[in-house]
Amino acid sequence: MTTDWTLHADEVIALPLDELGLLVLRDAHDNAVGNWRTWLLTRRNPGYAKRPDAMGALSEAWGWIENRGLIAWDLGQDTTGAFLISRKGHQFLNDGLNWLKAVERLDVDLVPALERTARPQFLRGDFEIAAFAAMKEVEVQVRARSGLGTAPDEIGTKLMVKAFKPGGPLFREELEGGESTAQMNLFQGAIGLFKNPSSHRRVDFNDATEAAEIVLLADLLLRLLDKIEVP
Repeated sequence: MTTDWTLHADEVIALPLDELGLLVLRDAHDNAVGNWRTWLLTRRNPGYAKRPDAMGALSEAWGWIENRGLIAWDLGQDTTGAFLISRKGHQFLNDGLNWLKAVERLDVDLVPALERTARPQFLRGDFEIAAFAAMKEVEVQVRARSGLGTAPDEIGTKLMVKAFKPGGPLFREELEGGESTAQMNLFQGAIGLFKNPSSHRRVDFNDATEAAEIVLLADLLLRLLDKIEVP
């Protein structure tokens, strides 16, 4: 689909860099332009010939695109600036800025279990599965470290209460009483809100940012769990 670039120079300057990057990459894709230098020269003549500030902003947009792995160099071309839109770039064009921002939000080292389970699902766009897998891992590790979970009712929020309540296997005596209760409530609330509903009914996590935050919350819970010394 061929499109026309209609942004005035003042609009180019005013746009946030990520929004401008999306528009630039989409225009290059729609017009089958596989060379960023060619794209810039085309836009400079005649539209922005007397606006070096706008051309500078467009050049920054290409730098932003490259730094995020949205394009890859086209080894089949000898010309400087030849590129291919990467797999990540195609998904970016399909899912938009919210998806990319959520992916970048998760651009941290997760605990190994979540690297194996939640991150791959998230990158595929299976946000509900990623969120469920992350919280499921919390439940699995609480069960393993506490030695509970053999009774039929020792699942989900009930498991969290039994594990973290005073006298429970994961109760931390070194914490002040209010902190211990807060820790129990934190695990119980996270499992009840983000894991159990997915177990019982379909939960639609269309918001990539929300799903990313759930995965990060699970990461925090697992890190807190690792600090608990179990006799």
